[in-house]
Amino acid sequence: MKKGKRHFKFFQYVGDTPIVSIKFRIMTVFVVMLLLSTFSTNLISVALSQKKIFQLSNIVLVDKLSEIFNIATSQKQIAAFSQNPEASILTMQESARKGFTADEPNGIAMGINPDRSLLFMVSANQDLNWKKFTDKEAFKIMESSYGKQGSLQFTGEDGEKYFAVFKYHDEWQTYLVRGNRIVDTNKIMYRIMGVIIILIIVMAVFFIFMGTKILEGLLANIRKFTHQMYDMQQTQTMRPLNTEGCPNDDITYLAANFNSLSSTVDNLLSIFQKFVPKNVVRKAHEEQSIKLEGKQRELTILFSDIKSFTYRTEILGNDIIGLLNVHYDSVIKRVGDHNGIIGSIIGDAILASYGIEDDSRTNKSYDAIKSAWEITGVTAELRNKMKIRREVLEKTRPLTENEERVYNAVMLDVGVGIDGGTVFYGNIGSFERMANTVIGDNVNSASRLEGLTREYKLPVIVSEYIREETLTDYEAKARYVFYEIDTVQVKGKTEGVKIYFPLDKDCPSPDWSYNLLHEKFDVFEEGLKAYYKGDWKTARAKFKAADMSVAKVFLERMGMKSAPADWSGIWTMKTK
Repeated sequence: MKKGKRHFKFFQYVGDTPIVSIKFRIMTVFVVMLLLSTFSTNLISVALSQKKIFQLSNIVLVDKLSEIFNIATSQKQIAAFSQNPEASILTMQESARKGFTADEPNGIAMGINPDRSLLFMVSANQDLNWKKFTDKEAFKIMESSYGKQGSLQFTGEDGEKYFAVFKYHDEWQTYLVRGNRIVDTNKIMYRIMGVIIILIIVMAVFFIFMGTKILEGLLANIRKFTHQMYDMQQTQTMRPLNTEGCPNDDITYLAANFNSLSSTVDNLLSIFQKFVPKNVVRKAHEEQSIKLEGKQRELTILFSDIKSFTYRTEILGNDIIGLLNVHYDSVIKRVGDHNGIIGSIIGDAILASYGIEDDSRTNKSYDAIKSAWEITGVTAELRNKMKIRREVLEKTRPLTENEERVYNAVMLDVGVGIDGGTVFYGNIGSFERMANTVIGDNVNSASRLEGLTREYKLPVIVSEYIREETLTDYEAKARYVFYEIDTVQVKGKTEGVKIYFPLDKDCPSPDWSYNLLHEKFDVFEEGLKAYYKGDWKTARAKFKAADMSVAKVFLERMGMKSAPADWSGIWTMKTK
């Protein structure tokens, strides 16, 4: 070392060459990369946040416009009754004015007539009082929009730019518009970005300081474990951290505890999945919470029930649980194979919904019918296995009276009813105990249709909704033939509905072979037409010629009587 040469204690020297420790090099790279990453992310956020703000604002505006639209509809009815449209317009204005928030100092709501005059106009800014919609180009966009609804930007009468959503109201013959000034939206964005920048700086300083203190002793293990945990987060799977070769320190101890916790969570999640629909499990895992929420959805509902279940329970006692488990093991798999989700298992019955998954691209009614036939198929397969066992046993000795009763009890048979339409789907209950459920008239209807399978001696009965939606699928149309069974008014209903039997051309069961039954069903359909018309004499002849269990139902119903004088063709069911 040269005399008089000053050396800072920050470095160690080999001669005149300073040696920078590996810790310092890593920290330097760490700090530079952290700052570059942070500020790069921030710049990208600035570029993207405005678009995101507008997207979120659009969602909020659509909800508020929907409220105005609904009020406009009700007020139009009131105006028609009261012959006072001015009062209804004032009510619409007041309702729209209440929808403005503190973040909308210049929010506007208005109704634009086809000549661009204003039916009404309100704003959070009392100084805004437009007389006409002056932006002709924006109005042309509204007129040419698909469905006469959407979003757009326009210049107001005050010269300011606005972002808005609109929807045409047929009854008022006006475009309902709800919007905000773009500059107000930008102010929100800049305020948020300012807070983000401050937080980034504070957190960067904090982590740089803490990283300097603990990096030397923990860097290797932390990086190793962090990479493993990041992979878990990306793949949404839990697995033990690899602690092989790690020193016996606190970080390794934490990893060992994490592995224990991971095993516990994995077990709990596995148990959770057995009691909750898989879509709820996935959403809970992604959002880390389950909310009490729901909305209207157009779904297909399948209801399956075991026939004569009370009798079977009396005979089998506790053994009924084992039999049910064997049955449901096959049934639940068939529902899942065709994109169905089990909503509930109620003793001897299951309720399944189709069309819940947002990314599903299949015909939900077609999926439900495929599940229904497979459910009846696996149940028939179980009965055949029992028959084979009986035959084997009877080769050595006859069945005892008790064995005969047990045999009859395990010969399960099911009925399946399917309906669809708009229902409520979501989570109900309380934050202490909730359930994922589907509620609606179509749910009850699916249960009623299942009950009718006993009446008409058919394995599957569907509604007209299911028939129409299924036949929109080319493959389904080639596979299934829908035979009209009856027009019934079920208990709790005021109108008759048509019910159908979807005969599967590919059904392997000889009991429901298309080749053997389609001619009989054609004759049955001729009898049904005569039955509807009140020509019961011709109907009886056709039903007898059909020689089917379902035809015998009508023969018993008609007896030797003629159709009543007030016959409408609708049969009223006395039971559920």
